[in-house]
Amino acid sequence: MSELKSFLYLAATFGAAIIISKVIRAQLTTWKLRHVPTVGPKGFFSSYYGGVHFIKHAYEMAQEGYNKYQGRAFKVRMPDQWLVVITGPDMINDFRKAGDDYLSFDDAIATTIQTDYTIGKETRLNNYHLGVVRTSLTRNISHRFGDVRDEIVNAFSEEIPIKNDWVTVPALSTVMRIVCRTTNRLFVDLPLCRESDYMRLNIEFTVDVFKAARIINLFPDLLKPIAGNLLTPISKAVRQARRHLEPMIQERLDQDDQYGKNWAGRPNDLLSWLLDENPQGDLRTVRDLTLRILNINMAAIHTTSMAFTHILYYLSIQPDEVITVLREEVEASLNEHGWSKLAMGQLRRMDSFMKECVRSAGGHALSIDREVLKDFTFSDGTTIPAGSRVAIASFALHHDERYYEDPYEFKPFRFADMRAQEGESIKHQMITPNPEYMFFGAGRHAWWVSYQSVRQQCLKYRIFTSSPGRFFAVNELKTLIAHTLLTYDVKLEHDSKTVPKPFCFGRTMMPNRTAKVMFRKRSTYN
Repeated sequence: MSELKSFLYLAATFGAAIIISKVIRAQLTTWKLRHVPTVGPKGFFSSYYGGVHFIKHAYEMAQEGYNKYQGRAFKVRMPDQWLVVITGPDMINDFRKAGDDYLSFDDAIATTIQTDYTIGKETRLNNYHLGVVRTSLTRNISHRFGDVRDEIVNAFSEEIPIKNDWVTVPALSTVMRIVCRTTNRLFVDLPLCRESDYMRLNIEFTVDVFKAARIINLFPDLLKPIAGNLLTPISKAVRQARRHLEPMIQERLDQDDQYGKNWAGRPNDLLSWLLDENPQGDLRTVRDLTLRILNINMAAIHTTSMAFTHILYYLSIQPDEVITVLREEVEASLNEHGWSKLAMGQLRRMDSFMKECVRSAGGHALSIDREVLKDFTFSDGTTIPAGSRVAIASFALHHDERYYEDPYEFKPFRFADMRAQEGESIKHQMITPNPEYMFFGAGRHAWWVSYQSVRQQCLKYRIFTSSPGRFFAVNELKTLIAHTLLTYDVKLEHDSKTVPKPFCFGRTMMPNRTAKVMFRKRSTYN
């Protein structure tokens, strides 16, 4: 009994020590950031109320700070920590040029989506699969475009039958199934990309990762390991995915071991690309390769599905003249180049429409986080101490009248008109983020454009270079929209002319999850 009492006493003492250290650390962080203006409560205890308030009012708080402290930094309290928000072109330029040893993208992502619990610690410690996205995926967009196009046609025909009468479908869930099939036609090919259970588990994993991350981040650091281990979707997803992927992976491993990497008939898919870059050893296993296929799927499905649903909502409320312009552009490009990546690259007005949709929808209130690893001083003299988090007020930036005339008005060809000006052709593409447009990220972690000429133009105009991953995403989106325009008439349920209200949680904004869109056979469909 005395030993038990001693153990409980030691455990209680140890627990109290941890809590006290956390409190002291939180006080120290608050004190270190005292020179940065605050939006919301700033007292040590009252700020925790501000963190709770942030969950429902992140957009208002970010906009308030953006308006009040333009060109400066301000801070807001999230449920688990302070977040420093920067504004103005000078600070954003400092931000994008900072090295990873000062402002770390990887560390911020690990915290934001709680990588160790949601997508696997091993993928954080060795993320070679990102190199595969940078190289092999980009190189093969043209080679595999026909397969992607074929899957779009088949997926749409099954999910949204082509009928003369209106067919009503839930937008987001339908889009996710179409995008999942299309993406996996490129990743794992037929017949697996069409298996309903495989599609379901990829979609569920995508949803579960972001849901778990949002919940885990509501807990203080001390409790995150407990919450993370309870909420992790990894074990279940890998177990289910292996039932589908293990035979294919094991056969590919055996073939590569026996014949090398250039055997006749070796599939040109994501698994082969991963094996080409695989560091071997503990990472050359069925489980690890399964986890990386799930992770790449998660990123691809989430980004494209959210964007396409936003775009579909806006497409559904456009007047006939806008739809006519978009259709005529698609038809002209296809007549000249056929269904190809080159044809999609010629769609300037569609590119503008897509970009305006995601700009208007707004994205996250605060995004593009960096973890401060070393004290970092901005050009205005503001120093952000190590251990802090820094982000950009994306929604406010995308609706700033200094950069966008009538920012709250939807102008479908806003960016096409900008591109028509001399020297502006590349800068205003959807695929090319710049200091006023950050849907795809910023700085070196927007990744590199694979076409040297585009990269040189980006550097010439001192804008952000763009990601090879987004080359696939934007081409996939254009192909999805082109097929929609040429096959269907679309409108919102009940003939609504207002874009469905998005779902907001903290600083995250997603397209409405329950809204329905109506489709019928295009009146001039051939």
